[in-house]
Amino acid sequence: MSTSHKLHSFASTTDAAIPTQLNDPFLVQDKQHPLVSIAVAQLQQHLKTQTEWQHNFGLQREDTTLKPIGKMFGVLVVQTADKELGYLAAFSGKLASQNHHSYFVPPVFDSLSEDTFLNKGMRALKVINEEIKQLELAGCKATHQLMLLKEKRKAHSQGLQSQLFDAYKFSNAAGELRTPKDLFTTPPAGAGECAAPKLLQYAYQHDLMPLAIAEFWWGAPPSSAITTRTHGAYYPACEDKCRGVLGWMLG
Repeated sequence: MSTSHKLHSFASTTDAAIPTQLNDPFLVQDKQHPLVSIAVAQLQQHLKTQTEWQHNFGLQREDTTLKPIGKMFGVLVVQTADKELGYLAAFSGKLASQNHHSYFVPPVFDSLSEDTFLNKGMRALKVINEEIKQLELAGCKATHQLMLLKEKRKAHSQGLQSQLFDAYKFSNAAGELRTPKDLFTTPPAGAGECAAPKLLQYAYQHDLMPLAIAEFWWGAPPSSAITTRTHGAYYPACEDKCRGVLGWMLG
């Protein structure tokens, strides 16, 4: 197949009709489309057998080398311009402390790239933090110099966050772009890092028609008492970070 090495073929076939329009990512289907089920099964098999990276999902009790962290994954069934079917895969946030893995679509913006403004800005922030630490260790906790440094740190952090929001440019099907600042009154941290925006962004950039989407949790549940997750279960796209983004991308 393929217009892209991120586009995966289906290992098995189904007689089910091809979806005529994308399902609502904020609703979990009572029964997933057969193509979604096949894609999810293939992705889960990949997670069980791959040797490219290490991530402790908390599924093996004897694995104590890394802190157990479950992860949300997503699949997007797509159709090429030649009417071939396939699927894309994505993970939420980072996986094994990285943004890029061969099986998965890339991030909307690569915050880990060494030459980005973000990494340069974080290095500058580290210098400011060290200067503050040295002054505090010297007992200068109420000096004018310390106050100026803390104000500088705050302004620097806010500037970095603003630049970061500008760096995330989400496409819709027409190729029009919007940033989190355009889509939210107050953009939430991490907007665009979830699986669904990554999948749609890649599909639009490579002329792939989205047909069906689903997300599932893989691994141990989060430690937060607020959020509950079950290994292997399907979940809707998150409201706080994705509603504004996906509303634009699918509008």
